[in-house]
Amino acid sequence: MPEQSSPARIVVLVSGSGTNLQALLDACADPAYGARVVAVGADRDAIEGLARADRAGVPTFVARVEDYSSRDHWNRALGDKVAAFEPDLVVSAGFMKLVSPEFLEQFLTLNTHPALCPAFPGMHGPRDALEHGVKVTGATLFVVDAGVDTGPIVAQVPVEVREDDDVASLHERIKTAERAMLVDAVGRIARGGISVEGRRVRIGAPAR
Repeated sequence: MPEQSSPARIVVLVSGSGTNLQALLDACADPAYGARVVAVGADRDAIEGLARADRAGVPTFVARVEDYSSRDHWNRALGDKVAAFEPDLVVSAGFMKLVSPEFLEQFLTLNTHPALCPAFPGMHGPRDALEHGVKVTGATLFVVDAGVDTGPIVAQVPVEVREDDDVASLHERIKTAERAMLVDAVGRIARGGISVEGRRVRIGAPAR
């Protein structure tokens, strides 16, 4: 995504309550942030993430897998719906579906994970960190690729594991750190661009 003077156009994909979406919407209210959420898409109807977008006056769309004849058909439809808003960046904010390689070739897509990748990938990062006995875990922002939480790392933030933590308390602190990391990184990308070369990601560098 090249450096640009007009606000970067962001499409956010959600599947649930949309707390990361809300953090981005709040940040985008400041013109100096450099980005604008131009649409919010979901794979389910009647979720709080869509309601947050409606309250902010942001267009929404829904692409439910069950409404399409195949997963490939769904992937193509999702890509078409996203493309209609001409995004500079797609942010997966709790979107619980894997997208196709073709989608990822078309759109630079970011996602977060509640662990310090490459450690503890998958659905249970905080639980796995606790069970492993690590003293520090955290959150990772990465460029989505064809794997599960394996893409090039954009940003990371550490979170201390406390002696009295359970999965819920640890995950809550990770989510708080994750939101701040996401807002900071997306803003810096919007204002300065991003370059991805292999596994090296640079923010503020022109795309090649």
